[in-house]
Amino acid sequence: MAHPLLTNCPVCTQTLKITKLHCSHCQTTIENEFELSKFAALTKEQLHFVEVFLVCRGNIKEVEKELGISYPTVRGKLNDIASSLGYEQKKKNEVDEKKIVMMLERGEITPDEAIKMLKDE
Repeated sequence: MAHPLLTNCPVCTQTLKITKLHCSHCQTTIENEFELSKFAALTKEQLHFVEVFLVCRGNIKEVEKELGISYPTVRGKLNDIASSLGYEQKKKNEVDEKKIVMMLERGEITPDEAIKMLKDE
């Protein structure tokens, strides 16, 4: 009976290393230290989402329909998965946002210009 692959130690939660592979057909066993794919660290739900996302060819509207979730939820799941894979989301520069708001308050730019500037970041 096959079990799901554990990637973290159930005792201390540190990352486990795969050290043994075994062929159930010919009984060959290989021992070494093996690397796991980054995707092995994803939860079952995250992997399902990735599968749906790929089947939908990255079309977020199709993912929304397939999973019955909203656009912000799809984006949130994508960000969560990217973070789980070790990719940090690029955050908007808060200093620039504050600068734009200050310029708007001083009347140096129009609300439409502020919106355009904030969207371009």
